[in-house]
Amino acid sequence: MRPSRVVLLLWSLVIVVLVIVEIAEITHLFSVSIESAVEDPLAFVFALVFTTILALVGAIFIGIYFTQRILSPSGFTPFEEEMLRMRRDLTDLKDSLARLTNSAAPAPPPDPPVRPPEGPR
Repeated sequence: MRPSRVVLLLWSLVIVVLVIVEIAEITHLFSVSIESAVEDPLAFVFALVFTTILALVGAIFIGIYFTQRILSPSGFTPFEEEMLRMRRDLTDLKDSLARLTNSAAPAPPPDPPVRPPEGPR
């Protein structure tokens, strides 16, 4: 089931906005100094709530990603399937080589003829 283009566009837009906000935080575009927090507690609370909301959104994205990875039914990758086929082929080759080796082994030499016991003459 493929997601529609609208859903992909919406999520891409959300991710771009979050990346821009993160870059703005890293570059201190909107940082709150200690003096500002003491002078204006409302700005401090706003910064705390904003950071908390960003942390929650990030945690939700990470949770969705890991849940999808864990719960999605997935088999082996094509590379792993090829490795399993190669292993099975190698086992078959070993078995057939063992059968050929056992069938081509030389027959043991015949036992020497048994002589009758020599009695007194």
